[in-house]
Amino acid sequence: MQIQTKAIVLSSLKYGDSSLIVKCYTQQLGIRSYLLRSILKSKKGGLKPAYFQPLTQLEFIASHSNKGALGSIKEARIVYAYESLYTNFVKQAIVFFIAEMLVISVQEEEENKDLYLYLEASLKWLDLHKHVSNFHFVFLLNLTKYLGFYPDLTRLNSVSFNLNEGVFTNAAFLGPSLQGEDLLLFKSILGIKFDVAHKLMLNVNSRQRLLEIIIEYYKLHLVSFRNPKSIEVLKNLFN
Repeated sequence: MQIQTKAIVLSSLKYGDSSLIVKCYTQQLGIRSYLLRSILKSKKGGLKPAYFQPLTQLEFIASHSNKGALGSIKEARIVYAYESLYTNFVKQAIVFFIAEMLVISVQEEEENKDLYLYLEASLKWLDLHKHVSNFHFVFLLNLTKYLGFYPDLTRLNSVSFNLNEGVFTNAAFLGPSLQGEDLLLFKSILGIKFDVAHKLMLNVNSRQRLLEIIIEYYKLHLVSFRNPKSIEVLKNLFN
């Protein structure tokens, strides 16, 4: 089967001396992986290694065989050329962290246009704006809408947040939860837009704690979740 689709690169891994295995989130087929033979050696052809940096937005023609087998990309072009994502060191750290989180969290091999549009628009926003230090908090919390475990805001004024159930509650229960300062910290990013996220007054400790809370929330709701390696780079950057 051959398709033409837009796609966002999530990861690339060197295979052998000259090839890459690339994982992408495609607009038409969800998560797909491709083997790009000899791309690191060949100076001819339309495919270039630079096209497959994390979170590059592409359009390509690809062939797919049986489910589970690696596909191949015939032609590719960049559909949105980032202005600052790969040159600003703060944005670079956020990009690698987000890309790793998407690899860990998004597994569906099926079309989800709403999720694709969210990723596309969010990355363009990150590229075009200067104040991005809290971008990843809002991005990851909003991503849970598409993954199926966005917090239920019905009882927002409750004294506790049940992390397992994703609900605010006044009832006593067993299991991981947020109260007190942790609860206020978590509430501070609910429902806010990227444009105002930088106005959140977060010190080093609260920033670290908020990231830990979000990671814990993901871990409780995604069976295959593992801690992202790039989280340490992000923590050190914002110290």
